[in-house]
Amino acid sequence: MVGPPPLQGLKVLEFAGLAPGPFAGLLLADAGANVLRIDRHTPSGSVPAPDLLTRHKSSIAVDLKSPAGVELIKELAKTADITIDPFRPGVLEKLGLGPDVLCGLNPRLIYGRMAGFRRDGKYALMAGHDINYLAVSGFLSLVGRSGDKPYAPYNFAGDFAGGGATLFQGILLAVIARGATGKGQVVEANMVDGTNYLATFPRQVLKTPTGDQPRGKNLLDGGCPFYDTYETKDGKYMAVGALEPQFYAALIKGLGLSNQNWETRRNDRETWPEMKQLFEMIFKSKTRSEWEAIFDGTDACCTPVLEYPELETDGGREGDQRPSVALRDTPCLAIDDKGTDPSIHGQGPGVPGRGYVGDILTPNQGGEEALRDWFRWTKGKDFEVKDGAVVLKTKSKL
Repeated sequence: MVGPPPLQGLKVLEFAGLAPGPFAGLLLADAGANVLRIDRHTPSGSVPAPDLLTRHKSSIAVDLKSPAGVELIKELAKTADITIDPFRPGVLEKLGLGPDVLCGLNPRLIYGRMAGFRRDGKYALMAGHDINYLAVSGFLSLVGRSGDKPYAPYNFAGDFAGGGATLFQGILLAVIARGATGKGQVVEANMVDGTNYLATFPRQVLKTPTGDQPRGKNLLDGGCPFYDTYETKDGKYMAVGALEPQFYAALIKGLGLSNQNWETRRNDRETWPEMKQLFEMIFKSKTRSEWEAIFDGTDACCTPVLEYPELETDGGREGDQRPSVALRDTPCLAIDDKGTDPSIHGQGPGVPGRGYVGDILTPNQGGEEALRDWFRWTKGKDFEVKDGAVVLKTKSKL
């Protein structure tokens, strides 16, 4: 029998921020945690920065620069399980909401902190973005074609994988540790260390034949003709990853190059430029669909490079969005609004947008219900909203 999601019952205070902090909160929310985003109180009529990582979350707006706002956060922290601090070092400490204060009020609190650079490093007090964290971690030096400049791969490597997902992992480790010790702790995550950890294998193979050549000339970074992408006749692409001999043989067969001695020259790097030019010419002779018809069902490790618009609309593709991992007995919440099979998609009816469209969570959206569920507070009796900011009632009994 399918049970509730794995983190149901955990209460999370997520201070509103950009990318990695909200993503950590999203991962917690998708796993069933009750995530309450603390939005900054803004003057009437102003629009807060958009955040699309809001699935399964609620919000309250709080004036963190006012004593009343600080007191409200302290009251929430007394029974919260987790906080997510997405700010640069020292911001919440200056507001009187640092880990010493909140963990002092609630020793079971897990105080998750997300930074870009190391808090104790050379760049600690500098501003930065994903590309900067990749740069100083060494990760960025590995990405790019031979003879070209390093290339920042969107922002998923630093912000999301090295940042938000790493903080999520640290929070889960702290939850497990709290089960044994009864105490919470501060969880420190930063995108430099997180990204560098992700690059463990590429960093280590720099000292082996697999990766000791300049950027773009190695086995896995675009230098190898049988581990690369190729344009097709219709301007689309196929991805080739035929590293092992038997997979390479299947690739050569599909390309019509069997019995031309290419199998014996697979690892001869001197022939790689010629091999790549030949592959480029052959792949451009057919459309992507034609190549799919040739390679589907084979072990050639040759697949189409699918784009999200076609994944979203083509029911025959693997485009239905799902949680990152399937827990058969306690599945995470569904992402696709049709994902109701717990053994496949996750639990529940899902959310609108099917994982392709993110809804903006407006300040105070769902907040009243969250405060009722957490504390059994009611508006007018225990708290009120003044000029868009939630504050405690002076005479409330807490």
